[in-house]
Amino acid sequence: MGDTIGRLHSVQSLGAVDGPGLRYVVFLQGCPMRCAYCHNPDTWDAAGGEPVTLEALMAQIRRYRSYLLPHGGVTVPGGEPLAQPAFVAALFRQLRAEGFHTALDTAGAGSAEAAAQTLPHTDLVICDLKFPDEARFRQYCRGELSRTLAFLDQTAAAGVPVWLRQVIVPGLNDTADDVRALCRTARRWPNVQKIELLPFRRLCLGKYAQLGIPFPLADTPECPPETIAALEKIIKNDS
Repeated sequence: MGDTIGRLHSVQSLGAVDGPGLRYVVFLQGCPMRCAYCHNPDTWDAAGGEPVTLEALMAQIRRYRSYLLPHGGVTVPGGEPLAQPAFVAALFRQLRAEGFHTALDTAGAGSAEAAAQTLPHTDLVICDLKFPDEARFRQYCRGELSRTLAFLDQTAAAGVPVWLRQVIVPGLNDTADDVRALCRTARRWPNVQKIELLPFRRLCLGKYAQLGIPFPLADTPECPPETIAALEKIIKNDS
């Protein structure tokens, strides 16, 4: 187990919004996408971060067992965790063997083979369905919506529960029609348990400045809570 190596960006020892219960959150390094509203551009470089063995990471997680069990567990976001499928699969396999709930927080931006490695050891998928149409997905994320949809097809075939998430950005996807389109897309998969809307924030401006990278949405206002509340009503009425 100790020879299995991943590249780690950071950890959060007690997260409360990353799945059921309290979570140990393992942020992995590397992402093939370049989302206009990404808050963690320091995760993009697949060669960045710090190498970590599976045994060393498990030793850290075990320290929090009494807080995480029985109702919480471990969530792995990125970057994009499907960029390190062998490490995620090995980690989840060991976590499950020790009684921890496992959650994969992903944009589905990996190969079918990567998903096939990880899903058998995954208790919950939290999937960021960034835009429900290919044009905006390519324009603002430089990725392929079709890959995310294919990944969600795999979750349904594997019977893994899914929480769909979307960041709501003023002027990009904050209309009632946008959310209705999201709801229509979500109905494709019987394993989708809920849809969560996250407000766009600009807390990452300092990170971009430090890295010398222009933030594409620097002039975009943050999403107000009343917008999220109104759009959540649409989801409730649509379900």
